[in-house]
Amino acid sequence: MPTSAELQTRRMEAVPRGVGNVTQIFAKKALNSEIWSEDGKRYIDFGAGIAVVNTGHQHPRLVQAIKDQLEAFSHVCFQVTPYQNYITLAERLNDIAPVPGPAKTMLVSTGAEAVENAVKVARAFTGRTGIVSFSGGFHGRTHMGMALTGKVVPYKKGFGPFPPDIYNVPFPNLFHGISVAECLRALNSLFKSTADPSSIAGIIIEPIQGEGGFNIVPKEFMTALRGLCDQHGMLLIADEIQTGFARTGKMFAMEHYGIKADVVTMAKGLAGGMPLSAVVGRADVMDASNPGGLGGTYAGNPVACAAAHAVLDVIAEENLCERANAIGKIIMDRCAELRDNSNLNCIGDVRGLGAMCAIELVKDKSSNEPAPALTSALLKAASDRGLILLSCGTYGNVIRFLVPLTASDELVREGMDVFSAALTHAVSQAE
Repeated sequence: MPTSAELQTRRMEAVPRGVGNVTQIFAKKALNSEIWSEDGKRYIDFGAGIAVVNTGHQHPRLVQAIKDQLEAFSHVCFQVTPYQNYITLAERLNDIAPVPGPAKTMLVSTGAEAVENAVKVARAFTGRTGIVSFSGGFHGRTHMGMALTGKVVPYKKGFGPFPPDIYNVPFPNLFHGISVAECLRALNSLFKSTADPSSIAGIIIEPIQGEGGFNIVPKEFMTALRGLCDQHGMLLIADEIQTGFARTGKMFAMEHYGIKADVVTMAKGLAGGMPLSAVVGRADVMDASNPGGLGGTYAGNPVACAAAHAVLDVIAEENLCERANAIGKIIMDRCAELRDNSNLNCIGDVRGLGAMCAIELVKDKSSNEPAPALTSALLKAASDRGLILLSCGTYGNVIRFLVPLTASDELVREGMDVFSAALTHAVSQAE
């Protein structure tokens, strides 16, 4: 059997360097919250495939649902011969999505596709072209996704020009000194000096930024956005691709605000590892496109739909929203303890909702200057000790915790022990 080192050599020869890898761990098998490499080493998974396997690796309900569907058919194309489990999944998502009813759902394959189609339906419904997004936001690697994304390196550098009529404004981040008032002034300035509100189809925002650093939208700001959209006839588009499906302690992060969006994009945790995404919106918005204007050859694949039904069942039956809050408390408490440790001076902020938690690493807490080198060293130290972690943030200095929601308390605590040891080691090496 090839070793991970041998596979890494082959990977470098066969796969473009632009396809990045967080680790050089080559997975051989995975179960619940653990992964075993080709070398036979066990790893605790605090990445969950970037918030995809909220229901854990190889959940038996998902595995059985996939097997059952494969015995019937794997693909016929919904736009040629439709099938029941697409319809029933759309009905289920319509019932739970944070949009005012009646709602309708279209299914596609990836988060970027969901974003592209959300923009399409917003433009079709409003007859306008402009879209507002935010600094630090991430909405995919297609050209529209990159245009909306508020981070240049590595996502946008060298790939322009991008689609027009996309306007990026500051995202409120008190840790970095950007207030809600400042962001609202930037929006009003945009509407006064660059784009009249009557030309804007919608505003797209992540309730908690993912790649941007797990920055949580202040309720005051989300309320203001809802008001601006209502005032000017724009649509509020909530990108729930990373925040959805129990990750934040509620089915969707928008539920924390008591505010509904006009359109919601979903992916990642929707089908527990199968490629599936969704755009759910007000029925009048979703019906604005002409027949044939929406869809895709693999959109709403029946095997992925079967997996999504199993995911929704598991979330309900295993109370994974409550479980997310319990996991999050273990992580947040431990991170706060480390932040307050007098021997460490590198944790500038601890933040999160449910089991979507993060720490922001700084060179010292007096300046809060980002510490990307320390972050990279921590990721390596954790990997060496058997823990998979992910970083994020505009400055590359945020550690995000995305533990599968089926992980036991014991495994989460074991992972946090490894994290603590890795952080201590990384700090000592940096001194």
